[in-house]
Amino acid sequence: MINKVLIVGGVAGGASTAARLRRVNEDAQIIMFERGKYISFANCGLPYYIGGTIEQRDALLLQTPEAMKARFNIDVRVQNEVVSINKEEKYVEVKDLKTGEIYKETYDNLVLSPGSTPIKPPIPGIDKDNIFSLWNIPDTDAIKSFLDKRPVKKVTVIGGGFIGIEMAENMYDRGLEVNLVEMADQVMAPVDYDMAQLIHGHMAQKGIKLFLNNGVSSFEDKDGKTYVKLQDGTMLESDMVILSIGIRPNGELAKNAGLETNKRGGIVVDEYLKTSDDSIYAVGDAIEVVDYVNGSKTMIPLAGPANKQGRIVANNIAGKQEKYKGTMGTSVVKVFDLTVAATGNNEKTLNRLGKKYQEDYKISLVQPKSHAGYYPGAIPMTIKLMFDLKGKILGAEIIGYEGVDKRIDVIATLIKMGGTIYDLKELELAYAPPYSSAKDPVNMAGFSAENILNGDMEVVLWDEIDKEDKQNSIILDVRDDIELELGYIEGAKNIPVNSLRDRINELDKNKEILVYCAIGIRGYIASRILTQKGYKAKNLIGGYNFYKCVVKDYTKMTGSDIDCDCCEENADEDSKKKVESIDSAINQGITIKLNACGLQCPGPIMQVNNKMKEINTGDILEISATDPGFPVDVEAWCKKTGNSFIKTEKREKEFVVWIGKGNENVEIKEKAAVAADKSTMVVFSGELDKALASFIIANGAASMGKEVSMFFTFWGLNILRKEQRVKVKKSVIEKMFGFMMPKGTKKLKLSKMNMAGMGSAMMKKVMRDKNVNSLEDLIKSAMDNGVKIVACTMSMDVMGIKKEELIDGIELGGVASYLGDTDDANHNLFI
Repeated sequence: MINKVLIVGGVAGGASTAARLRRVNEDAQIIMFERGKYISFANCGLPYYIGGTIEQRDALLLQTPEAMKARFNIDVRVQNEVVSINKEEKYVEVKDLKTGEIYKETYDNLVLSPGSTPIKPPIPGIDKDNIFSLWNIPDTDAIKSFLDKRPVKKVTVIGGGFIGIEMAENMYDRGLEVNLVEMADQVMAPVDYDMAQLIHGHMAQKGIKLFLNNGVSSFEDKDGKTYVKLQDGTMLESDMVILSIGIRPNGELAKNAGLETNKRGGIVVDEYLKTSDDSIYAVGDAIEVVDYVNGSKTMIPLAGPANKQGRIVANNIAGKQEKYKGTMGTSVVKVFDLTVAATGNNEKTLNRLGKKYQEDYKISLVQPKSHAGYYPGAIPMTIKLMFDLKGKILGAEIIGYEGVDKRIDVIATLIKMGGTIYDLKELELAYAPPYSSAKDPVNMAGFSAENILNGDMEVVLWDEIDKEDKQNSIILDVRDDIELELGYIEGAKNIPVNSLRDRINELDKNKEILVYCAIGIRGYIASRILTQKGYKAKNLIGGYNFYKCVVKDYTKMTGSDIDCDCCEENADEDSKKKVESIDSAINQGITIKLNACGLQCPGPIMQVNNKMKEINTGDILEISATDPGFPVDVEAWCKKTGNSFIKTEKREKEFVVWIGKGNENVEIKEKAAVAADKSTMVVFSGELDKALASFIIANGAASMGKEVSMFFTFWGLNILRKEQRVKVKKSVIEKMFGFMMPKGTKKLKLSKMNMAGMGSAMMKKVMRDKNVNSLEDLIKSAMDNGVKIVACTMSMDVMGIKKEELIDGIELGGVASYLGDTDDANHNLFI
């Protein structure tokens, strides 16, 4: 018969232990000690009370001592701190914090649920009265009081974990300017860097200034203001600072009692959650658990596991002998409009355990819609799935706007059951157009994973495609022509997927084809076509949309600087006036509306392009779409086509964009372009005098501070060839071309009066006599001055010139690369 159970600590672990124990044993004497005033509160809701989303403070208090006594007959002693444990004689010493009295309490079983404490490192100035941590109700009251009573305008949040992210959002919701500082290269440790980049972009678009890979060196006062000094010397003016650096387990009580603890101070427990003493159990943030996926020891401080641990401990004290089988770390968090969720092991964890991509695990990455595309409000989500070489699911990460929590829970359930990607694709889930698709997003993740595992689709990742050997591979963009205006990967060749079968002979079978589209679906179709025709093809999973998000540096952008949904409040004064006039027009109902919801890429932008042809200059087009990337795409399209991007807004299940036909600021834009300090030239000729002119102009422009790009095509490539013969594999025709063409600068002829080479020799002698630099010196000088020299890859293929035959320091590129440089140049020469 159980006589007496003491529980140290309330909240999730302690309170759930007490309630369950009473339900299974009505006669036990249960005493709970809590050093604070509150035994059970919604710690996950604290940021939302500060931000105003949760209006009533009482809503945070889940249970009171009086209610626990009335319902469960539990003796709850708040503001009573257990200061020591005597495990041999089975008693604890307790300090009544109200009176200072210290007393003893004996036990038959003791449950430790001491929780954790925010880390507060010894940084100079950290004890200032405007620097706070958020962990409990008193912290919440202090922060809210400071905000309500002080003229706070600028807040710096230190740390990008759950609380840091939620506090940044809630400070933003209060209308404050927010900085977020994170020592790692990403926020939200449960997801990998590539997925975190989607979060970075969304936060930066909202106006949060991100400082990643940067820690705090000190907090300083200057001219009556507080500054956060970062390790790189950046000074952030801050009216208030929120510390969310991390937590440490409160394991001191257990350690001092002689119980086993780990290197991090966590309490070591067995599979029954029993400590190294048979009469003492432990639960919650303070304990070491088993990683359910990989079996290693770890610490995962989450409320869900703590509640379940409390129930198991109560059952075991009552004699049921139930095991705790480990923690998967399933989590979800709201980040402004996004939902971010993860379960199991991410890539970082797998790599830390010595697992290698392709050798030990593989990845699928898909971007399905939240429900049937034809039903209004279908919005894409990004699902990243990790699985081993037998198909066992190791972990998943999902980011999106709707339906994310449902899908992560399905995958978490499968992981718990030891499921595989084959189980994932076979799951029969509830379907109706408003809720899902006939092929649910998790089914799609399973299909993609099966294709990868079975070898039906070779893949290339976002961080691999730029590292591929450009001489032995071709980057193939299979999007439609109009989508190129939205951006592209440098050096890519464009053949729309619907034209691929007719134009497949344009591709070299001896080279690896790296295929990409917008999100990966058309890329997969193209890769299947190519593979079955004898080509070696890989598909860029996630497509260009994912690639362009991941490769950006969001620490250098905020608000309207981001190629993302632009906030109206971030616009300049001219834009705001334009928005006001547009709002007036919208209110009068004179805009033209276009519904592009549910369409797959490039459907929305093509509809916009066609619709703009029908309307008059000055008309306003209001477009609704469910693709989160659409505002980015249409803004880029407007810049390329001379139309006006006016504003965008996020509604519940769609993104709405307003654009105007024509551009009121074209003249201003053109004037700005004239002032651009860039110069480009195409060098088509391989003749000595024209080569000299090209490099004289390039050096002159560079010396004046201009940014110079030279694009060498066809005969101009001969200028860049090495003098000595280079051993490379060539066809007969390529060898003939190489033999007939001049090899390097010393073999070039004059365009006129060459006279079998005498003219060239005379020209070089005059240049020496007049102290004019030789062509070789001019080329070296241009390179030293930062002139960008690009060899046209298409011309190289046609003329049989290989990269190895060109002088060092030359970049390879296509027409798209050259045209991109000309966009911002104030003049372009063709030589």
